[in-house]
Amino acid sequence: MDNNKQASSKPEEDLASRFPTAYTILFLLIALVAALTWIIPAGHQLVITHGKGPQVGLLALKGAAYKPEEAYPLDVLGAETDSMIGYIIEQELENALDHHRPLATLFTQVLVDKNDPAFSNPRKFVGPTYDKAEAESKATAAGWHIAQDGDKWRRVVPSPQPLEIPDLRVLKLLLAQGVVIICAGGGVPILRREDGSLMDVEAVIDKDAASALLARQLGADALLLLTDEAAIYRDFDKDTAALILSLTLDEARNLNLSACSMGPKLTAASDFASSGGLSGIGRLEDALAILERRAGACVTG
Repeated sequence: MDNNKQASSKPEEDLASRFPTAYTILFLLIALVAALTWIIPAGHQLVITHGKGPQVGLLALKGAAYKPEEAYPLDVLGAETDSMIGYIIEQELENALDHHRPLATLFTQVLVDKNDPAFSNPRKFVGPTYDKAEAESKATAAGWHIAQDGDKWRRVVPSPQPLEIPDLRVLKLLLAQGVVIICAGGGVPILRREDGSLMDVEAVIDKDAASALLARQLGADALLLLTDEAAIYRDFDKDTAALILSLTLDEARNLNLSACSMGPKLTAASDFASSGGLSGIGRLEDALAILERRAGACVTG
């Protein structure tokens, strides 16, 4: 195993406006490339993952203009956004590296369980925010589930736990050839039939959970979960807020953070750290410093 193999997850929705314009996406992805460009010359292999909740929600809104039977399902919209975001990252990273390293953008299938309780209890936010009345109106018209997100409301969809990445062999082949890989953190959810064949399912996968699974299955040495906060805070957004820079696995598992903020990242960080790797959570611009344990919150097993 290469001792410098890294997996990096960058959730656009943590930094961007909840309504994702093309300009906002481009601006943030250029910032992502600027931060990650320093990791590659430092001698590390890199797999870049990304979130796509706002983009999937926006495409779903466009689909609502058609008849219900004509709209594309969530898994297809997820594949579309993988290509859209991956294309921008690949182009900008190629320019930043002056075409000295091969890159590849992949859309990643992720196996889930058809009996996952998430299918009967959708809780994953997608798309822009609305006032309550507008959200209820759209939910009634389109058959959505909605939930409160801060002082606004958003559409929620099933988000089952990722179990397996069938495309893992392809990723390993590319890494063995020194290719920088760009793939969706959440990927495209699929089910496995009894005969072993694969089929689609309408859902989205949490980017942090899928990134941790991918990092474990690739045998990565580190997982970076990049956001717009310097690290993790106990009592975030309160007078008693305290910055946390280092956690053991037990401390991370016992720290109660909101499911709408750093909770999923800390869970993913703990899952990966339990395999013996380093998990780091922090600001995008501190990516290399987090990897070298000079910044961010580090979780170790």
